[in-house]
Amino acid sequence: MAKGWGRKSALTGAAGMLALTVGCSSGLEVKVTDENSFDTAGNMFAYAEFELSGEPLAESLGLDLDVLDANAIDKPSAFDYIAGIESYEYSEEAMYEVVEKSGLGLHLLNGPAVQAYAKEKGVSANEALAARFTQFAESVGSAASDIQLNMFPTTIEYASGDPHYSQKVDTGKFADGEDGAYVPNYQVDFASLRWDRSKMEKTLVPSAYGATMLKQALWAGDFLGNVHSKDKDEELDAASVDPNDPNVALGVSSADGLQGMFLTEEIWNKLLAVRQGLFYDANSGQLTAGKGAAYDPSQGLAYLPHSIAVTENGDKDYPGATKYEVKDKSSQLRDQWLTLWPAAEFFGTVDQRPANANRNPAFALAFDGSPFPAAPAANVDGDPSNDVPSDDPYTADRDVMLQTFRNIQAMHWNDQGGWLLSEHDGMKPGTKGDTFDAGYAMEALRIFERAIDGKPVGYANGEGAEGLDTEEGKQALDMIKRQADFLIQNVLRKDGLAANGWNDKGEPDDSSPTLEAQTGAIRGLTAAYLATEDKKYRDAARKVYDATDRLLWKKDWKTYMTDLDGSGKYDAYTAGGVSAMLRLALQNLRNESGDAERLKTLERDAIKDRYVSFYRTVINGPTLDQGMQASEFWDTGDRYVEGDKSGNTDKDAVPQIQSAGGPFGVSPILRPVEVSK
Repeated sequence: MAKGWGRKSALTGAAGMLALTVGCSSGLEVKVTDENSFDTAGNMFAYAEFELSGEPLAESLGLDLDVLDANAIDKPSAFDYIAGIESYEYSEEAMYEVVEKSGLGLHLLNGPAVQAYAKEKGVSANEALAARFTQFAESVGSAASDIQLNMFPTTIEYASGDPHYSQKVDTGKFADGEDGAYVPNYQVDFASLRWDRSKMEKTLVPSAYGATMLKQALWAGDFLGNVHSKDKDEELDAASVDPNDPNVALGVSSADGLQGMFLTEEIWNKLLAVRQGLFYDANSGQLTAGKGAAYDPSQGLAYLPHSIAVTENGDKDYPGATKYEVKDKSSQLRDQWLTLWPAAEFFGTVDQRPANANRNPAFALAFDGSPFPAAPAANVDGDPSNDVPSDDPYTADRDVMLQTFRNIQAMHWNDQGGWLLSEHDGMKPGTKGDTFDAGYAMEALRIFERAIDGKPVGYANGEGAEGLDTEEGKQALDMIKRQADFLIQNVLRKDGLAANGWNDKGEPDDSSPTLEAQTGAIRGLTAAYLATEDKKYRDAARKVYDATDRLLWKKDWKTYMTDLDGSGKYDAYTAGGVSAMLRLALQNLRNESGDAERLKTLERDAIKDRYVSFYRTVINGPTLDQGMQASEFWDTGDRYVEGDKSGNTDKDAVPQIQSAGGPFGVSPILRPVEVSK
């Protein structure tokens, strides 16, 4: 499904560009309110939703993805193009910017698995990482020469940084394409794409490295979800091939498979880093190793604190950490669900339990010992009492996932009221709940329930399947249902909108309802419907969507107000929430023949119109210097053409990276904006 951008695919050109007329009302402004601060957590969260609202959404609505062409703007329709090209490729480009190009974090050279491999082989860490990457290339039928030069793969990512490039981007010609287009050097050599390390917030925040892991896990699951032939580079059904056939290689293609390997290595090292020392022991007040599957919070809390400052080792090329210092010991629900969700997504890739009849055979081939180690038999047999310590991807992910889940139960769940609390200070729980975070925590719990019960996750997270009926799965399902019932009974207002949150008595607050709260309520109620198949949750989500459209859509803006008082301030979390809301409306909430009430706002074409308007107005913006999406490159049609110095060859409202502002350009990321007229 996905289109990889390894060196092979980068050499292919395409037909000429079509000019795009941006359909925004005269006088509309979508001004960038902060050009210099990249919020890792918000961006990676939003781009995860953009990914799911991209090719998977378009394909689910009947589009043949083969007809999409980045250079054929708005073909076969504006919706198809925005979903299948822009939303999807913006998502992919931004992930690589963070985990392989910018340097926004600690280098993978210092990752626990890479260091252990170096020690085992008796080589330097640099040699070990090079050997691992060569092994990955061989496993997917690629040559080591296909690996991009001067990558900066990350073990774990920082909270924020300045997205401006710190030097001139190398747009010189690497190779010819077609029709006058060429492949720029920066596509194959990432040396000129670094950010300024002095402007990075060198802190580890679970929502930041967790949201990044969510992006990595979704793409890795897609890239490694099948096998391909080496000779023709054609995708094959892993269940129907002989895994010993020398012509069969891992990954859906050689280029995508290689990226899937890199992402999986990064996730594995991140999980090990978290498990080895980023939990906070509430009793001792010190950072500690995770307790794993045996963790019992009643014996003492050990959780992921909100903020840990990093002291680097001074190595500018391969920075590692010499010291970690807790800056904020509180447990934030947003941090916890943005760790649980990606851990559950990755669990669907690494799960090796024999009892799981739904396991993808392509994943089994990747984690059978080479290129990634298999889990000990004792750790996958269903009996936790005989587990053994292990650093394999399955065990590392399971340990972090279960400890995070149990901390959500122990620290953020009000069992008496049946609702999720936003904060815990390490000693006692807070008193307030937040609709956005509770709704998304419900979705994280839904994916966790599917993963722990052995049901498909990733792009297939809505598919029916027989599960393992685990105790943890039952507990997660109970929390989802009770939180959904609480939202319906206590948080939904008479006008149909959801309140922004509630107090310690379960009473809704009376502040102006935000767009973000509505997206959270819709996400959570739809999660409850998908998890239980109880239509009362779907009906409730439909009513919130209808109220959102009626009360918050501003016709002359061609987008939503961000609160009922008329604000137009969008950040990445709001943008990601809107993308998800529109996707869920199209896939799960739109009018169906059996609906007792047919709502005009939930007609399929009406939702598509909202989708197109939102992306064109808020994400792309009306002019080159407006809109949330700072820049783009060839994946979304802005190819490089000899003699063209415009910095915008596809003539849309999003510039090429080197022409996006500042002395050297801006990465293809999201910036906050304010809509006004």
